[in-house]
Amino acid sequence: MEQTGQAHHNARCGNRTSAIMDAEENSNHYRYIWKANKMLINSKKAEESAILNLAYSICAAVRTAPKACGIDHIETLILTGEDIGRITAEMRKIGETHGVSGKFFCRDADNVDASGAVVIIGVKYETRGLNEKCKLCGFENCAACDKAGATCVFASMDLGIALGSAVSLVADNRIDNRIMFTIGQATAKLGLLGEHKLIMGIPLSASGKSVFYDRT
Repeated sequence: MEQTGQAHHNARCGNRTSAIMDAEENSNHYRYIWKANKMLINSKKAEESAILNLAYSICAAVRTAPKACGIDHIETLILTGEDIGRITAEMRKIGETHGVSGKFFCRDADNVDASGAVVIIGVKYETRGLNEKCKLCGFENCAACDKAGATCVFASMDLGIALGSAVSLVADNRIDNRIMFTIGQATAKLGLLGEHKLIMGIPLSASGKSVFYDRT
């Protein structure tokens, strides 16, 4: 009986020892994999990734933002790299066309050039079909508004709500930003959003001092 108990004890100890060895082997295996795949990510790379990930989230937030009558005429676009250069070149072109009064286009272009990404948000001029029940645009009905080439007030409201949703998310993530209609003007000129003509842009930046702080 004593020999049987000892054998049982040895078997249990042996199993425990085997289990511990297996666990250590697995731990060393995964530690090796982690070391093999480990990489150093410097601050510049981390900040660039943070800005781009935030830009994606902004587009989702804009999509889910409330809209008049539940009708969605919003579109978004993310610009990085050379595409930012296309926008800023057009901004400077518009600014130079207007002389001294257009200087702020060039000022904004400098800010955008220093940004890591730009989120474009646009809405169509489409009316909402409320007609005589509305008249907020100053016309008798939606058909008269369309005929005059006017803008449905709900288009502006939808864009404003979307922008508020966007920049609140940016503030939560501590990324520097500005809402710029100058970006929207350049985007419309380049036709980057097609039928979406009422456009604003939000440049995103992460730096030691906000590039949007000292503006002349």
